[in-house]
Amino acid sequence: MIASSQPEHIVDLDLQKVAKKGVWVTLITTVGLFTLDLIIQLIVYQSLSFSFSFWKVLFIIVGYVVLIVVHELFHLVGFRFFAGIPWKKMIVGVNLKLGIAYATTDEWMTNAAIRKALLLPFWTTGVIPAMIGLTLSDGVWLLLGGLLIGGAVGDFVMYYELRKFPDDWLVKDDPERPRLYLHRPVK
Repeated sequence: MIASSQPEHIVDLDLQKVAKKGVWVTLITTVGLFTLDLIIQLIVYQSLSFSFSFWKVLFIIVGYVVLIVVHELFHLVGFRFFAGIPWKKMIVGVNLKLGIAYATTDEWMTNAAIRKALLLPFWTTGVIPAMIGLTLSDGVWLLLGGLLIGGAVGDFVMYYELRKFPDDWLVKDDPERPRLYLHRPVK
């Protein structure tokens, strides 16, 4: 399939707005997870326990950094499996100027494929740690899940914008900014 020469639409994230939403989603999600865990503890175990240590704080810091990297790697996994992008055509990195980690490619993807690739990290690095935290009643995992769910807000904003367009439209990722160019396919 060939793309139109000019983009029909551009999805450009306002990083300040996304950051504000991300903070609120993180707070609400984390409070919700801890509240749900509290209810489960009271119903199932009929007791509450809480502990705090240097090692737990260290695990949260290291776990957060590792999960951010894994989040971006799962975008690449999505590019590979949903869009068929070769591994050698993908890039992962950090833009210190913008304060973001990123995964990108200069290859064309269908709108349907990139939407799947956008949400894959939410499930793997946000929901799974949150479920581990609830299962183990572990505050470290609950906090990591809340942080990574909030960190996926930008992906959801892009997903929401992309679902307004047909699945077969072609998308090109901007290599330097959180921006997507949508092109109508030319048949």
